[in-house]
Amino acid sequence: MNKLFITGTDTDAGKTLVATTLLYKAQAEGLSCFGLKPIAAGCEWRQGQWQNDDALFLQAASQPSQAYSCHNPIAFPQAIAPHIAAQIQQQKLSVNDVLKTCERSLQQPVDVHLIEGAGGWLVPLNDDETLADLAQHLVTQQGYKIILVVGIKLGCINHALLTQQLILSSGLTIIGWVANHIDPEMSEQEANVAYLEQHIQAPCLGRIPFSPDIHPKDLVHHLAASDMFKRNNS
Repeated sequence: MNKLFITGTDTDAGKTLVATTLLYKAQAEGLSCFGLKPIAAGCEWRQGQWQNDDALFLQAASQPSQAYSCHNPIAFPQAIAPHIAAQIQQQKLSVNDVLKTCERSLQQPVDVHLIEGAGGWLVPLNDDETLADLAQHLVTQQGYKIILVVGIKLGCINHALLTQQLILSSGLTIIGWVANHIDPEMSEQEANVAYLEQHIQAPCLGRIPFSPDIHPKDLVHHLAASDMFKRNNS
């Protein structure tokens, strides 16, 4: 199974867009796939449960898709940091709790299993743990590979290299990164991406153009991720 953990340089870097595009790319290559957002903060009450738009995109891009709660087991109504949302809901949030709640989701038998984080690398789960601790477990214990989404905007170089430094210092590696152009007014975009290509210690898997009205299916050709996807011959 191809196991991918998608993290980003910041909130709104474009993790969901890249994650769903990767899922559609897997589908285009004839692979089954499943997208999981373990924690979503910022949900609306729909069909008798809290649902998050990003998780719904992952559900729609999964093949075969499952019940919503399988794609997003932990959903908070408030669009705030997860540890604060959990406190408001009087709910405990820890790495062990997340893993236990996501047990069925993590066992989905597909060719490509993709997990999208929340916010950036160090989003807190509680006073002592962050999403980085969850990623550490998923990488070292379950074989997930990290893909970094860089939102191309003013400050992206600093955000990207700080995130890389944190990941590398924890003994993990990045297998690839994606440049997601989120600010059409940003000047010198090519120069910024060129600098990142020289200093991020992983290949650039593609560049997503500014595309607020384009379906992720139509962005698949912007990602050169084919070599990552290995067919399940079991």
